Amino acid sequence: MPVEDKISVIIFDGGSLQGEVEELMTKGLHAALLDTINKMKKVEYFQEFYLVTNFPQLAARARPLGVKVYLNSLAPADFHFGRALKELINSEGLHRVFCMGGGSIPLASMEELAALGRIICEEKESAVFSNNVQSGDFTAFVPAKAINNIPLPRQDNALATLLREEAGLAMKLFPNLPGLTFDLDTPTDLLVLGSSSKVGSHTIACLKELNLDFSRINAAKKVLRGDYQEVFLLGRVGAPVIAYINQNLKVRLRVLSEERGMKALGRQQRGEVVSLAGCLVEELGPERFVQQLSRTAQCVFWDTRVLFAHFGLHLPDEERFSSDLGLWQKVKQPLVQRLTRAV
Repeated sequence: MPVEDKISVIIFDGGSLQGEVEELMTKGLHAALLDTINKMKKVEYFQEFYLVTNFPQLAARARPLGVKVYLNSLAPADFHFGRALKELINSEGLHRVFCMGGGSIPLASMEELAALGRIICEEKESAVFSNNVQSGDFTAFVPAKAINNIPLPRQDNALATLLREEAGLAMKLFPNLPGLTFDLDTPTDLLVLGSSSKVGSHTIACLKELNLDFSRINAAKKVLRGDYQEVFLLGRVGAPVIAYINQNLKVRLRVLSEERGMKALGRQQRGEVVSLAGCLVEELGPERFVQQLSRTAQCVFWDTRVLFAHFGLHLPDEERFSSDLGLWQKVKQPLVQRLTRAV
């Protein structure tokens, strides 16, 4: 493969551990990341791997896999994604890059990864690829030096949009393949990951150690396998997910999709998020809202981050993650504690 056609994979994973639920989440995410790297290394298109992290243990486990590690000592609040990406690209002289977070694509198959690599390498012009037109979970672009022509984003969500609007790269979307629609953001995602047969050896070993309760996700899967039971999707729901469910499952689908791109477009930062679900919680209170919601469906998948942004709440990860797992006793914010307990 010509040098200019190789893809350099840049992985960002960092944070701080403020409690046991955050530590649980981080252990699961790192195990899944090691499995993802192992899969990607078997795909000919991905030739180089770089990891930017402030976790020494992750760095030590990644190096034996052939990953070049940029270990930083910055506090998460001081870390700037755009500056770090620009520095890495320029210092390494990269040309064709695939940029992802540590929790990206843990369920991607070898075939799906090969399809990604082929699409990126076949692009001979200037282009940016993303899985989401508003807020991508992973982004590829060529030439990599286009990073020098944009205002550097503090977080990765806005990277693809800036490369399109400021650097003039043509925006192209990756195909909507099942294994590319899922990434690890919360402990709830670990429950989904743990109930899949597509995980690798690092993930299997880690999830056994974490001893998670899979009863809720297993109950949800039973509903999804049923005949025309009611399923509610609530939050930043994308059209591809709706289409996939309609094409593959026999369920009656209810959807309240709102505030997609609220981070990438700056709406959350500017305090502009408005949620219909949030308005109903204001009117009814969390207990009555959950009671009414339970009348509409046998299973609800709820992206609560939109609700939190509607109320202007800035919860620490430990509380958000505890809410995701239903551990209401660990949630200090009164409204979120009530909501979690009601759910």
